[in-house]
Amino acid sequence: MKNGNCTVLALTLFGLGLTATQSRAQSIYTPYAFTNFAGQPGVSGSTDGIGQAAQFYFPHGVALDSATNLYVADTQNHVIRRITPARVVTTIAGSAGKHGNVDGVGTGAAQFNSPIGLSVDSAGNLYVGDTGNQTIRKVTSAAAVTTLAGQVGVIGSTNGTGSGASFNGPQGTSVDSAGNVYVADNVNRTIRKITPGGAVTTFAGSTGLQGTNDGVGSVARFRQPVSLAVDGADNLYVVDSGGETVRKITPGGVVTTFAGTGGLSGTNDGVGSAARFTNPQAVALDGAGNAYVGDSGNNTIRKITPGGVVTTIAGNPGQSGSVDGTNNAALFSSPRGVAVDRATNIYLASGDSTIRKLTLVATN
Repeated sequence: MKNGNCTVLALTLFGLGLTATQSRAQSIYTPYAFTNFAGQPGVSGSTDGIGQAAQFYFPHGVALDSATNLYVADTQNHVIRRITPARVVTTIAGSAGKHGNVDGVGTGAAQFNSPIGLSVDSAGNLYVGDTGNQTIRKVTSAAAVTTLAGQVGVIGSTNGTGSGASFNGPQGTSVDSAGNVYVADNVNRTIRKITPGGAVTTFAGSTGLQGTNDGVGSVARFRQPVSLAVDGADNLYVVDSGGETVRKITPGGVVTTFAGTGGLSGTNDGVGSAARFTNPQAVALDGAGNAYVGDSGNNTIRKITPGGVVTTIAGNPGQSGSVDGTNNAALFSSPRGVAVDRATNIYLASGDSTIRKLTLVATN
């Protein structure tokens, strides 16, 4: 049966009052094969190598460049890793096991402190939410690391330029078409904006005020924003983990709830506010504007169409593991980072210290 027909079937059955499990079984209609791309399940380390010969330690944010190299914020190793399409893993910046705040080039000089967020711009520069340092770092394609904004070790919510600004638990980052960097400033419960010149402002939310309210700019409220993605029209998608929702912010700062209902967790597939998430941690977009969410508490990958239709495409709620397979036959552990390439393959940073890959299977 074609995808469109299956979508209609899934939504119709859900509307007729099927349970979340029954509806989810209907919604898994796009065949994705789930395999281990790099790392060893349950084995933590910092070894570079090919595929399963490499090791990670609590990997989090992931991002792809134009050559389909995958970059990983390897949080507890305090480094940034690169994985080529051939699965060759190398450490490009930071020193494994050594946390610090030093700018410099490559692995010999630069240091990070629990990097979580990661994004890449059109020139191949990386932007890192260096959470433990309370800063946003920039890594060029030549692995030169500088501090773009924030004061090392200083917690705050001050707007300003470069080191004149302060953050509180910055995590996810994303870059728009003009080179502005957006930051999920987690503990401040705000979304911050950094211009290419390093000027930091508060784009949405109000410092220290939590909630699930939609609205414009400072009228909106977030609970725990953790991950960001920008679409082709520069709309920003925000995973509000504590709010159990995915939010959308227009370039003009208008905040709406794209999927889920504030404060309500669950596993339901459905449209917009009818869907439920549990501790979502990551979001990425494909070229067609579909959003893919690492639904960490449910151990699943969810897909949201531009129209807000939420389906479960891989994993089973409540079942954690590292089993390869197709769609709900695959199991993984607490997905924390998601990236999507131009072929709509999905890359996932998993809680079992691996990087997993979901490949779209061709059908007749």
